[in-house]
Amino acid sequence: MKSTKPLLLTGGFLCLLFLFQSCSKDDSENSFWPNALVTVKMVDDNSVYLQLDDKTTLLPVNLTATPFNSKEVRALVNYKEVDKPSGAYNKAVHVNWIDTIRTKPMVPDLGEKNDAVYGNDPVEIVNDWVTIVEDGYLTLRFRTLWGGDRGKVHYINLVESPDPENPYEIEFRHDAAGDLYGRPGDALVAFKLDKLPDTEGKTVKLKLKWNSFSGKKSVEFDYNSSASSPLQPAVALGRSELNVK
Repeated sequence: MKSTKPLLLTGGFLCLLFLFQSCSKDDSENSFWPNALVTVKMVDDNSVYLQLDDKTTLLPVNLTATPFNSKEVRALVNYKEVDKPSGAYNKAVHVNWIDTIRTKPMVPDLGEKNDAVYGNDPVEIVNDWVTIVEDGYLTLRFRTLWGGDRGKVHYINLVESPDPENPYEIEFRHDAAGDLYGRPGDALVAFKLDKLPDTEGKTVKLKLKWNSFSGKKSVEFDYNSSASSPLQPAVALGRSELNVK
């Protein structure tokens, strides 16, 4: 896992509410910080396992059932490897804590109605270890303004491409519901990418577009529907997204 900078997750409708600081694999002894981003999955006997990345599965020996109402979700977790049988899974782990990330499906493109239905308020995508495409999900750390109008819920969506000839060009939409002031704050959201066409074993470019505070932006991820990979490090998202002071 890459190291992270301080991140304040604001807005409980989206994700876990806590401050998370420097995080790396070496931090696993400190159970306060997350040391992994996983997908929580179920099997036929209602038992649960964690998908750590495209190739690694974890058996949580102290979780006999999913804590998330049998839903497949992305989650932040702090775990420690244990010397116990892992069965069909790669590793056995003890979960110190786990908390879900807001996990959503993609939504259809509505053409001229996109602004009215999904909003077009500015947001920044943060280049961070949790901004990643893996295990069939796009997980994003994003930043916007919160709290100027208390009680307002922000809505976020990932919109399918309007062009069937270019299906891997998708758009992040934000509706602040009039809450356009206040302090900058970050949150996490994950989108399931199962509405994208099968890449048939090939790796393609998945282009994400959004309306930022300084205009239109985009970034590309490598995407393979059977094995995804992280954000390309050569792509710069802009200094404003990376300033966490």
